[in-house]
Amino acid sequence: MTEQMMTVNGVRLCVETFGSAADPAILLIHGACASMLWWEEEFCAQLAAAGRYVIRYDQRDTGRATSWPAGAPTYGLRDLARDAVGILDELAIARAHVVGRSMAGAEALILATDYADRVATVTFACTTPGAGPDGTELPGMSPEFLDIVPDEPAGSSDADIVTFIVEVLRAYEGGTDRFDEGAARARAVRDLARSAAIDSTLTNHFCIALDGPECGGFDTITAPTLVIHGERDPVFPLEHGRALATMVAGAKLLTLPDVGHEIPPRSWPRVVAGLVAHTDDR
Repeated sequence: MTEQMMTVNGVRLCVETFGSAADPAILLIHGACASMLWWEEEFCAQLAAAGRYVIRYDQRDTGRATSWPAGAPTYGLRDLARDAVGILDELAIARAHVVGRSMAGAEALILATDYADRVATVTFACTTPGAGPDGTELPGMSPEFLDIVPDEPAGSSDADIVTFIVEVLRAYEGGTDRFDEGAARARAVRDLARSAAIDSTLTNHFCIALDGPECGGFDTITAPTLVIHGERDPVFPLEHGRALATMVAGAKLLTLPDVGHEIPPRSWPRVVAGLVAHTDDR
């Protein structure tokens, strides 16, 4: 396991790798407000043990990466996708298996269309196509989620911010009784300790330009595609994952029973096996 700072597209990003660079590369891209810590070390290590070179990183405005003033980012989704390509360039990786989670599903779409030659396979996890086939409307966030998710920290202290992050993650569980508060709190404390600007982390990804791909959409993806979705996802209900899988030719759908808008440890055996099979011999 190694961690390094890279200058990519004029910004500083923190990148960490697991396993052997001789193995097929899996690039893990997390969603809004999430540093690379939320791709847990243990999850990355399990993928590496299965013969994959695993890459996780802090995107702009998270962790140790370059930050913009809170509420005033000057970049968009295409810039974030270009950062991913820049990381592959720095690591001398010609093609990678791309996994985009939640908001980063939009980045994965850009990579799979505008940078198709760099993508061996693509996986969309806990994400949405925005609308269903032919523009059909998809279900919104669950009322239960909207009732319990906090809008902002109760105060500005570290304890307030950690509690806010924990309560958001609790809401992501989708009403299951499986939430591990201790593990979530410990990781939130670590995340806060290494964040360059936590106000920007909690704000800016919701303010960025939502520019999409220039060279196509879900129906033009040619890379083998896997969709991973929790059956109890309260942010993007399961219909989002099902719709996405129908929009990409040949896509496979892996549903996670009793799982919300996360990939918790209890789902790792299923997810790791699915990713290893999906990225085998590509």
